[in-house]
This record gives sequence, C-alpha cells and structure tokens, in this order.
Amino acid sequence: MKKTLLLSAMMLTAAVGLAKDIKTAIFTTNPEMHCESCENKIKGNLRFEKGIKSIKTDLKSKTVTIQYDADKTNVQNIIKGFKKIKYEAKEVKS
Repeated sequence: MKKTLLLSAMMLTAAVGLAKDIKTAIFTTNPEMHCESCENKIKGNLRFEKGIKSIKTDLKSKTVTIQYDADKTNVQNIIKGFKKIKYEAKEVKS
C-alpha cells in the first residue's frame, strides 16, 4: 500500500512538472497578409521561432493565430520574429 501511494505521488509530481503553459495570441500584420504566398512566408519562417507550437493564418480576417509555450517565449518575442521577415505585427485583443 505504501509503495502504491509513493509511486502515485511521484507520478503526479512528474506530470505536474511536465505541464506546459500553452497560450494563444492573434496578430494582424502590416503589410496585410493578402495572398497564399504571404501565408507561406509567415508560416515557413515563424515556425523556427523558439516556443511556437502552431501557426494558423486566415486570409479572410487577415489574422495570424499562434499557439506558443509561454515558458519559452512571449508576445514581444513573436513580434520580433515577424520583424525578421519584414512584417510589423500587432496583437489583437480578443
């Protein structure tokens, strides 16, 4: 019984330690993303930024939705990533 409780406590501690702080941010860009080529440029380059988990683009709303690990990056660093590819990004408050 003691071994089972100890093992359960250890597994719970390990699971809590591995939990990641995944956040989502939505951006608009300048120049506006208006074609498939723009989408590919953004997705193809930002995927290499540290902590980025997923990138979704929407041409209709001209937005980029990014899921990221908040333990590894933040909105300011993502905006710097946009600047590297000559886009000015602004976070949209949802």
